[in-house]
Amino acid sequence: MERLCLDCGTPVKGRSDKKYCDDLCRNNYNNHLKAEDSLMVKKVNCILKRNRTILAKLNPEGKTRKISRKKLTAEGFNFDYFTSVYQTQTGKIYSFCYEYGFLDLADGEFLLVKQKEK
Repeated sequence: MERLCLDCGTPVKGRSDKKYCDDLCRNNYNNHLKAEDSLMVKKVNCILKRNRTILAKLNPEGKTRKISRKKLTAEGFNFDYFTSVYQTQTGKIYSFCYEYGFLDLADGEFLLVKQKEK
């Protein structure tokens, strides 16, 4: 059975475990695989950065502030993406985009907060 290069599809000659016809094809194939993985990471990082920018813009002093869901949505905030979650002793769950956080108050309002630097 003839083996074909994983990148260009030409016949591979040499060792029985050889997968590529040359170094160029090997590098091209592996770079292509890496690019697909990093595309998803870049997309998620872009959403997280945009969320952080919106929270920082709407809470510039970093103090506790109420804001409507409508305002956050109008700014382009994506509620599905955040970097961490913090649960208080009373059971309230804050979601954070880096150091900026938000708490759903269940009445269409959100409480914006900023973590204190340690």
